[in-house]
Amino acid sequence: MEKITQYLIQSTVHGSEVRAWEEDIMLPTYEIGEEEKNPIFLEKRVYQGSCGAVYPYPVVEKISDKKADKKYHALFIENEYIKVMVLPELGGRIHMAYDKVKKRHFVYYNQVVKPALVGLTGPWISGGIEFNWPQHHRPSTFLPTDFLIEENADGSKTIWCNEVERMFRTKGMQGFTLYPGKAYIEIKVKIYNRTSFPQTFLWWANPAVVVNDHYHSVFPPDVNAVFDHGKRDVSSFPIATGVYYKQDYSAGVDISKYKNIPVPTSYMAIKSKYDFVGGYEEDVRGGLLHVADHHVSPGKKQWTWGNGDFGKAWDRNLTDEDGPYIELMTGMYTDNQPDFTWLQPYEEKSWVQYFMPYSEVGYVKNATKDALLNLEIKEGKARLLLYTTGVNSGVRIIVKDIKGTVLLDRTTQVSPSEPFVTTFAAEGLKEEDVCAEVRDKEGAVLLSYQADKPEIKPIPDPAKAAKDPQDIASIEQLFLTGLHLEQYRHATYNPMDYYKEALRREPGDVRCNNAVGLLLMRKGQFAMAESYFRKAVETLTERNPNPYDGEPYYNLGWSCMMQQKWEEAYDAFFKSAWNAAWQDAAYYALAQLDTRKGKYESALDKIDRSLIRNWHNHKARQLKTSILRKLGRKEEALALVSESLQIDRFNMGCRFEHYLLTRDVKVLEEMKELMRGWAHGYIEYALDFAAAGLYEEALSLLECHVTGTTEIYPVVYYAMGYFHTCKGDESKALEYYQRAEKENHSYCFPNRIEEVLILQDALRLNIHGAKAAYSLGNFWYANRQYDNAIACWEHSAAINPAYPTVWRNLSLAYYNKRDDKQKALETLEKAYALDEHDSRILMELDQLYKRLGRPHSERLAFLEAHLPEVEQRDDLSIERITLYNQSGRYAEAKELIAARNFHPWEGGEGKITGQYVLCRVELAKIALSEKRYADALALLNETDVYPVNLGEGKLANAEENDIWYYKGEALRGLGNEQQAIDCFTKATIGSSEPQQAFFYNDQQPDKIFYQGLAWRALGREDKARSCFNKLIKHGEKHLFDHCRIDYFAVSLPDLAIWKDDLDKRNRIHCNYVMGLGYLGLREMGKAIDFLDKVRELDINHQGGQIHRNLCAV
Repeated sequence: MEKITQYLIQSTVHGSEVRAWEEDIMLPTYEIGEEEKNPIFLEKRVYQGSCGAVYPYPVVEKISDKKADKKYHALFIENEYIKVMVLPELGGRIHMAYDKVKKRHFVYYNQVVKPALVGLTGPWISGGIEFNWPQHHRPSTFLPTDFLIEENADGSKTIWCNEVERMFRTKGMQGFTLYPGKAYIEIKVKIYNRTSFPQTFLWWANPAVVVNDHYHSVFPPDVNAVFDHGKRDVSSFPIATGVYYKQDYSAGVDISKYKNIPVPTSYMAIKSKYDFVGGYEEDVRGGLLHVADHHVSPGKKQWTWGNGDFGKAWDRNLTDEDGPYIELMTGMYTDNQPDFTWLQPYEEKSWVQYFMPYSEVGYVKNATKDALLNLEIKEGKARLLLYTTGVNSGVRIIVKDIKGTVLLDRTTQVSPSEPFVTTFAAEGLKEEDVCAEVRDKEGAVLLSYQADKPEIKPIPDPAKAAKDPQDIASIEQLFLTGLHLEQYRHATYNPMDYYKEALRREPGDVRCNNAVGLLLMRKGQFAMAESYFRKAVETLTERNPNPYDGEPYYNLGWSCMMQQKWEEAYDAFFKSAWNAAWQDAAYYALAQLDTRKGKYESALDKIDRSLIRNWHNHKARQLKTSILRKLGRKEEALALVSESLQIDRFNMGCRFEHYLLTRDVKVLEEMKELMRGWAHGYIEYALDFAAAGLYEEALSLLECHVTGTTEIYPVVYYAMGYFHTCKGDESKALEYYQRAEKENHSYCFPNRIEEVLILQDALRLNIHGAKAAYSLGNFWYANRQYDNAIACWEHSAAINPAYPTVWRNLSLAYYNKRDDKQKALETLEKAYALDEHDSRILMELDQLYKRLGRPHSERLAFLEAHLPEVEQRDDLSIERITLYNQSGRYAEAKELIAARNFHPWEGGEGKITGQYVLCRVELAKIALSEKRYADALALLNETDVYPVNLGEGKLANAEENDIWYYKGEALRGLGNEQQAIDCFTKATIGSSEPQQAFFYNDQQPDKIFYQGLAWRALGREDKARSCFNKLIKHGEKHLFDHCRIDYFAVSLPDLAIWKDDLDKRNRIHCNYVMGLGYLGLREMGKAIDFLDKVRELDINHQGGQIHRNLCAV
């Protein structure tokens, strides 16, 4: 790897030139498994604090343990100070950013591509700078993007990466620019909403930096507090003085320093008036800084896996030899995760941000893209450090005190290779008494700084969970709560519940009717949505035909348009255009409708009005080009294409219009090269043409994709069929629908609302289209239209009963939505019988058997009858090991654990380590019963450090009361009484207040039981009984609670898909803790009753099984 790295960092430029080029390179890579062909519907998964649904993306759940060199098409950009490598195949990330002055990677460079299961859809790699949108982490972080290199008139060069993401159909592009003589990377970003929906997004650029004991983050000097995800917790900063991430920092700990953070920890600055955030390594006197206008870049975040065993395990999962890192994230239009911003229909948001290396300055006090300054005063002496991102001769540095006395006035040269450092007298002065100013040789201010006066600033309270709808007093708050849940994509609370409660109280409420209508539009229920929009309009116009807000009229027009009610749509759109806020979207829609009718002059007038209001509506630019072409105004059309491509080089609609205008094959080939054969891109732009009735153009564009493509994504043919229907040629449409049926429908996960119309028409003309019905069912289920989904899948299964995925999908629906467990079992068993090589279905079937209480012996025999498939998956392998443990075959479980490398999901840790510990503890208990104390102690000592193959490390302050207790028993048996007392004492440590455990780092209730046993072993029966009674009282108090997932849950990454009964889980928990309490009190009859109840409710509860066995001892 060292040879590859040395090759990549070698300089290729001379003088102050900028060079940009493409090059194939070889990087050591751990490959990922195949994408999952079954659609994954994750309705309650929590990911990074918001919804963890992945549909329409496929999931990857397997990571290879073998490394091999792999070819990547890399993009390079370099000047005299910096060399950058971008990998468009991996989400368009900056993979390498090298500081040629300090001869160091100023962004963490991972020499190996080693994915771990951290991303929304699975694979994710550390290092470089990842660009996360429309949520974090980017759904396509491990997928290819479009790209090109642009040369600029000023000698700078830009690498552009572009994508239309599939979840919400927003378009994002980022341009990485290096300028001659400048030591920074400029990143221009444009996010564009291509839909008629209001959409939400966040943007977190995610650079990684190398860390060690000398590293500290550099947050602005006015940051006095930081929030956790979702603002659920808060800490003072940089000195933490409370409990944060379950760590006690009450002694006062500087959490800006990596070495002081032992556990996985996020923190995000609450507020700052400064434009920078960064990190610095004191040992090499170098760092990374980000600069962007704080008005649009409030997000300043640090994340670490923690400086401990747990973090080191994740370091190993993600790199071979490059060590630990932290993520130093920068948020645009967002200050937290989750924290989303609205994009209105066809709106573009754009910004510029800068990443730069720097040296010597250390704790930056203020920064711009041109200069970075630190000013420190200690014991009457001031020290000023200045770094500039270009050569600045004649820089003047002026420092004055508050009375105007000049303390320093120096003119000098400063550059990236020559930072300026000086000291001067400042007797009796504090930092807030001094103002520093830096000017260039023309006198323009590059930078100024004066410290704020010290004051005690308030620490804000954590956020509060949303109330249930019935507990909210006002309709205003019901609407705002529902809107917040939509905006933040909440995983477990449903905004519809809040809007419907408001409408129950006030059926005519405008905003809630409009909101319900929009939700229904997203779900493809256009007629249902129309009724809500009409109700909103009715209320709006009750006293005044010219309402203040035009949105309900616009949405009414759109719902009518989707139902082909053209005249009603035209009237509604025109009325919405009476309001300035909706003119750009409304006139665009009116231009589409005029184009449908061939009224091109009228369409041109409307599209011009639209563009006056929204110059960067890129779809409107394509439509205007089409209209000009139809009017024969070729030169104007070509001029508009040229202008539009200057704004957005990836406006594929305009590029295709360029070809239609010129019939230049080179133009077409350039477009096709940029689109890289990606079917979804072709579908998106074809739908733009079709929306204006330009079906020939839409068909031609899709034909460009079909020609030369061997395997066609089915929706391409379905769309071509639909366009022929719209042209009036149903026989041709049927031909394409039949072609679509013959294509491979693995990964056919429709998500665009237009696909509802397309697939409905396919079924209208071809009632025997089993795959069309299957695909439409996927759309309906993903959009929570469960009855429609079931009807489609049942129709598909009746036509083609040999397709396993449709039976599997029906099983999910029957169990989760109809509560028909028997039917779910029958259909899933049928699905697996049709494809016994599908390890995903095998996992789901085993999980269903588990839910239904199938005996351990039967499940184990079933899994071992399909070992090749079991061994393809970690989750199945863990289930097999668990079943060995539950069957008392601990030694065999121990051997199986040692024979496999495991790859945990981030946030889902604890599964394999739990089984690793359990089998050793149980074997140790057997050894203790046989008085083989040394053997027992050796087994328990094996739990001190987890082996590398588990893929997990131990959290700092891990609660291991049971292990310490049994170690005490073993040592007492060996006659080592003092050591035994030490172990028993350690076993008493920890909270003795029971709680239900949801997350991997939550305290398990049996730990309190072992605290009690330890107190008893120390002769403190009073404390022992206190622990046991707390368990009983907790169970009695909470047995009938109604439970739900924590509103502020950050990570519940489990990909299990069977509906969980949280109230049942709570009853199991309460019976379990009461059983433990009575077991501790030695009231065996009661203990047995409660633990038997646990087994009755859940045969797979390992804690219940283990402690029920203790009742017989």
